[in-house]
Amino acid sequence: MVDVEELIDNDFLRQYELKIDNHLAKIEYSLQERKIFLTKLVIPNEINNDSFKKEFLAAVFDQIEERNLSIVPTSPEIARFVRSNRKYKRMLPVGVRI
Repeated sequence: MVDVEELIDNDFLRQYELKIDNHLAKIEYSLQERKIFLTKLVIPNEINNDSFKKEFLAAVFDQIEERNLSIVPTSPEIARFVRSNRKYKRMLPVGVRI
């Protein structure tokens, strides 16, 4: 289970981080105007499973939504998550389809 209290937006390294049992899961991003480009998803093999991945991405997306930003997933894994979750498709900028 992902503890959203542990989710950190490391704006210096431009990545969302979540540390679990000495393993660091992260999503690298680039911020431009009111859009956040999600460029890379890195989850160590020791904690990589579908359940964790979905919870981690959902926690990151919820935090981005609170900041009122649009998302542009450039990572295939993140784009696949958005495609399978209608809730987050509304966060795409106008004209962007995945």
